[in-house]
Amino acid sequence: MSRIRIDVRGSRRLAALGVAATTTATLLAAALSPAAVADEQPTRAGAIANAASALLAHAASLGLTSDEGTKVRDVIVDKDGTQHVRYDRTYRQLPVLGGDFVVHLASDGTYRSANRATRSKISLASIVPSISAPKAADLAANALRAVNLGETLRKLTARPELVVDALHGTPKLAWRTSVAAKDSLGNPVSRTVITDARTGSQIDAWDDIETATGDGKSLYSGTVPLNTTLSGSTYQLKDPSRGGTYTGDAANQTDLCFLTSICVSRAPSTVFTDADNHWGTGTTADRASAAVDAQYGTDMTWDFYKNSFGRNGIANDGKGSYNRVHYGNKYNNAFWDDSCFCMTYGDGDGTSLGPLVGLDVAGHEMTHGVTSKTAALTYSGESGGLNEATSDILGTLVEWSANNPSDPGDYLIGEKIVRSGFGRDALRYMDKPSKDGASADYWSSSVGNLDVHYSSGVANHFAYLLAEGSGAKTINGVSYNSPTSNGKTVTGIGREKLGQIWYRALTVYMTSSTNYAGARTATLNAAKDLYGAGSTEYNAVAAAWSAVNVN
Repeated sequence: MSRIRIDVRGSRRLAALGVAATTTATLLAAALSPAAVADEQPTRAGAIANAASALLAHAASLGLTSDEGTKVRDVIVDKDGTQHVRYDRTYRQLPVLGGDFVVHLASDGTYRSANRATRSKISLASIVPSISAPKAADLAANALRAVNLGETLRKLTARPELVVDALHGTPKLAWRTSVAAKDSLGNPVSRTVITDARTGSQIDAWDDIETATGDGKSLYSGTVPLNTTLSGSTYQLKDPSRGGTYTGDAANQTDLCFLTSICVSRAPSTVFTDADNHWGTGTTADRASAAVDAQYGTDMTWDFYKNSFGRNGIANDGKGSYNRVHYGNKYNNAFWDDSCFCMTYGDGDGTSLGPLVGLDVAGHEMTHGVTSKTAALTYSGESGGLNEATSDILGTLVEWSANNPSDPGDYLIGEKIVRSGFGRDALRYMDKPSKDGASADYWSSSVGNLDVHYSSGVANHFAYLLAEGSGAKTINGVSYNSPTSNGKTVTGIGREKLGQIWYRALTVYMTSSTNYAGARTATLNAAKDLYGAGSTEYNAVAAAWSAVNVN
């Protein structure tokens, strides 16, 4: 379960600062006219116009020069009118990795502060690479082969894109290459590789595939209600009340894509239909049963984000995603893919994993979509661990929010999909992550070197402690015993407040390069915004981070 690429929406090109100020001022005057900015509660357009003005006034502190441009990725307007506008950055029209930042504005549109992913000044002598695009593609292909030793890879494709890498020290020209192939079973493998465009050396790399009214009988959640669409005399498994989200059959086929919008081929997503609006049998013998779980998981995730945070769909634009079930051949994975804005589920191998359509898996994977539309946490190092943990934390809260008696809320990840051959009763454990044999309970300087599914343990442990507190207890029939690195007792503040704090930190304060120290700061800022500095909640956040050695 991992993260797929980001997708930005909306743009504003920053004028040549100090050169075309008169022209820019004229444009801003038009943008800031009474027709563009509401007199009372700011609109999205008003917030963007206010932020554009702030960019000009604070360009130096934001590191913006005449060579740089900005693109609006997300806008949040708080109930009190406070505005937060998130930007991606370009340098001489090249995307900047680690160039993202968030501008914070008061209710009257005046500048307050900003969060920047990196603070390095960008100044490149040239944007002409010494390493050619075909050479970068070859290097990335070799990197994919290196992590799939012993596998025969077929239909391998690579697509290099020239970028500026500001995530790894001094900004430099680099190739970001998405490389994909199929393994011996026909299932997809893929990787993003960052290559120095001058020397050809590998800077970083990470996996790209994310390794979750009628009624339906599901595999894991019992009989559940489903909103469907009547087309002629046939019902479609498509929910008009949640942005038109639907579930289709991938027919055990797979995609071959560049991990962008360019795909050589895609597995189908033939929408499920039914004559009587009663779906599935609750067994794998009926292909619609897994579809019921997938559609239900999407419904519960949509409702959780809507009811908890006022978020209207994954991208907060009211548009539904879609699901594909029965993907690949005994495929032990599920993933969210921004390029199709879709959720995909494998059937599992039947020995270690069953169909991966568990409720918390659905919440986990679709939360990757939320992350990509907000903080876009880079999928490597400590930020990668935070990316995975965000999906575990909010996916778990989806499960609690659903309040389904057949799959009651817990702090176990993927407990419904594991089989006897897996060797334990869940994929991951939030109360004591090391119970899976690999995850980190506490932060150390080496945590960033772990696989992101294991470095996520630090934040998962923090989240459990913040919600429930330390020590031994039984919750919903499950026994937990959560330790602390400093031996101190932590008192929890509840799941709802955990969710509010983490979501605000993710959408307002975190950036692509946020590490664990930055996550502590982001969540403390969020707690201060929501409950006040020095409040019980603020102090609990500090205590929970200290309990996992993030000080």
